[in-house]
Amino acid sequence: METQPDGVRSAAANAAAEFGAAADEVDDAAATRLRVNRTDLRILALVGAAGAMTAGALAAAARLSPAATTAAIQRLVAAGHLRRDVDPDDRRRAVVTVTTSTEETLDRVYGPIGEAGRQLLDRYSPAELTLITDFLQVGRRMQLQQAERIRTMPA
Repeated sequence: METQPDGVRSAAANAAAEFGAAADEVDDAAATRLRVNRTDLRILALVGAAGAMTAGALAAAARLSPAATTAAIQRLVAAGHLRRDVDPDDRRRAVVTVTTSTEETLDRVYGPIGEAGRQLLDRYSPAELTLITDFLQVGRRMQLQQAERIRTMPA
């Protein structure tokens, strides 16, 4: 692999950072639209992706304490964003799902972004898309590793 000139590497690094900041702006706008905080938005995304989750599974996925997860679930149920139901596989447990109205709002918020992203990707050749995909996958792993490093740093 050839070494990149510093200016090109810096431009790519800055573009990646700015892309992340822009994605953060989208999530801030979505949270404001839904009248939730960013943690609650992350919970809605996790539950929406899974379809249904127990509080314990949600706590683990969101990296929250059981108490914080319970409080968030209660807030989101009260706000009409989540529904709490009996788990059809184990009637002793409850599961949460995203309400239909919130799912529709999330689709209105994020659906056009997905479509716009697909249109942007149409500009690139298969080889370029392979490179972009690799960069994003490797970058995602790097970001998650850095998040874990930060979480485990001594106080």
